[in-house]
Amino acid sequence: MPTPPAHPKIYHITHVDNLPSMIGESFLVSDATMIARGGPIAAIGMSAIKQRRLLLPVECHAGDHVGDYVPFYFCPRSIMLYLIFKANHPELTYRDGQGPIVHLEADLHAVVEWAREADRRWTFSLSNAGAFYTQFRNNLDDLGDINWPAVASTDFRPADIKEGKQAEFLVHGSFPLSLISRIGVNSMEVAQRVATALSAAEWGHRPSVEIRSDWYY
Repeated sequence: MPTPPAHPKIYHITHVDNLPSMIGESFLVSDATMIARGGPIAAIGMSAIKQRRLLLPVECHAGDHVGDYVPFYFCPRSIMLYLIFKANHPELTYRDGQGPIVHLEADLHAVVEWAREADRRWTFSLSNAGAFYTQFRNNLDDLGDINWPAVASTDFRPADIKEGKQAEFLVHGSFPLSLISRIGVNSMEVAQRVATALSAAEWGHRPSVEIRSDWYY
């Protein structure tokens, strides 16, 4: 059983154009909420998969579906970002590449502590939460069930690595942006846009903004 990191981080990716509205609301919201609103300003996901996630059950929380949760990966430079970078997947309508994509980073243990205090459900999947066969957990003692070497791998051509790298952490309903500790970007231009958006934030905490080329392809 792989040993989890001592201080695991989770990452949500979005287009920089979406940040002003997110910051205005002070929360990330679930796919179900966003779809009900008509979608984000700049959609970067695959609509067919998002629709499927609305129907996929979360085993450890009866009555919940994957789309009811805000999704995070356990690593930057995800496989989804690779698809965005390549811009040639037939189910991906977004074609502007990884340049405008930002990574929102949070500390896993801090998020779980907040969720417990707020009585907010959370779970994590051992592979892509949008797959019919994935398994879910809702106990931190089970973090070792994640394939951490796969999560950290930069070569995800082997099938088992590809599956393990797509593990997700999910928070029900919404996620407060005050829990975001760092925002990783790919260029100074995007960093400046993020800083401008953050200047309107009404919460006291300000995440750091860093150019992290190692989080991109």
